Amino acid sequence: MSKVITSREEDYSKWYNDIVKRANMADHSAVRGCMVIKPYGFALWENMRDQLDRMFKETGHVNASFPLFIPKSFLSREAKHVDGFAKECAVVTHHRLMNDPDGDGIIVDPTAKLEEELIVRPTSETIIWNTYKDWIKSYRDLPLLINQWANVVRWEMKTRLFLRTTEFHWQEGHTAHATSQEAVEETVQMLNIYATFAEEFMAMPVIKGVKTANERFAGAEDTYTIEALMQDNKALQAGTSHFLGQNFAKAFDVKFLNENNKEELVWATSWGVSTRLIGGLIMTHSDDEGLVLPPKLAPTQVMIIPIPKPDDVINEAVDKVMAALKAKGIRVKYDDDKKKRPGFKFAEHEMHGIPVRIAIGKRDLEKNVVEVARRDTKEKTSVPMEGLDGYIEQLLVDIQQNLFDRAKKYRDDHITRVDTFDEFKEVLNGKGGFISAHWDGTSESELKIKELTKATVRCIPLDNPQEDGKCVFSGNPSTQRVLFAKAY
Repeated sequence: MSKVITSREEDYSKWYNDIVKRANMADHSAVRGCMVIKPYGFALWENMRDQLDRMFKETGHVNASFPLFIPKSFLSREAKHVDGFAKECAVVTHHRLMNDPDGDGIIVDPTAKLEEELIVRPTSETIIWNTYKDWIKSYRDLPLLINQWANVVRWEMKTRLFLRTTEFHWQEGHTAHATSQEAVEETVQMLNIYATFAEEFMAMPVIKGVKTANERFAGAEDTYTIEALMQDNKALQAGTSHFLGQNFAKAFDVKFLNENNKEELVWATSWGVSTRLIGGLIMTHSDDEGLVLPPKLAPTQVMIIPIPKPDDVINEAVDKVMAALKAKGIRVKYDDDKKKRPGFKFAEHEMHGIPVRIAIGKRDLEKNVVEVARRDTKEKTSVPMEGLDGYIEQLLVDIQQNLFDRAKKYRDDHITRVDTFDEFKEVLNGKGGFISAHWDGTSESELKIKELTKATVRCIPLDNPQEDGKCVFSGNPSTQRVLFAKAY
């Protein structure tokens, strides 16, 4: 295996694809726009999923599963929702195949046309709210806090592994509440969970904010978002949480009797993150030698490599080290493959982004030390065998923090305040990153800026300081700055 990959400076897009392929994360499939997530990539997704699932359940949410197929008529019940997803929908029209009478293989049986066409779910609001109609009758049935781990299909024209694929894995929360206030509080709570996960587990700093009307989820009253900055200075929408108001309750006639025995419409939220987070993780931390993973999510946190080859003496020492590390809950593996040379193993595990590497040789054992290398800084240290488990435990904490601090400094260094449209274009086409600029709040200005520069309002940051100014494009009065960027 060659560890050579395209450098970020030479071709960022190819660098990203090289890492995904060479680190055995994913591959293209025979189905256009769909991907095969390989075992190493799926192990990373499982770690992300398990942490998020724990956080959801700690806040009272439970998991359920809803159908993959949605009757086409359901989408049409919420006008904004269908407008938002119509162009991305895959439609099932028939339910049977048959041998072609002309001998040209398999064809669709024309007699097996469905009475009503089915949509392969792009998102599940409609099928879920049709179900909630039967589940919710009284205020005693509320709140209803349900999450689904699933795959969805959105027919994308341009795809990129993890970042944008026709089919992808995600979770989608769908909750029902008795009051608007409860629903808004739920929406913000889930946004905060996403932000905590991104920063504490992914070591990826994010900015929490609200989307503009043009950028809202189809059918939402408000969309809250976490926005991250990648190393090519493009933004990534890493997770969204939506206050849906009573739109879906109206569309599916979901009502409840309140404590005064009066009928009311239910208030709703939905929220989700997907395997896109893996793409964000890669682009936040990785380098020209390959993947760099934060220890909290890495499938393997420590790899032990014998120098030059395993034997009884080294194996005995490794067994003790592994037992001590596993006792501390550290995910450790031993690469005892005799067919590969140490240098090849070093490059291979560096490509896979394993946070810590321990090299153990007979000469080291005679001195009662081992060599410890950290992936984030590539520093190597000779460490005594005694107390090695405690040293590694703290080193993983240090690496996790260093990755966050490094990414946050990069993000903060690439937030630029501008006051004129000329400055805006100069920064966007030069330094890039987030641009903090005044905006007059109109769709006209927002869309014109997008047309001229391809930059969008990523969010209106929460707790945004109010300040008088002039819109960077129109010159009209503005009361606050918003964040613009080019984005994935």
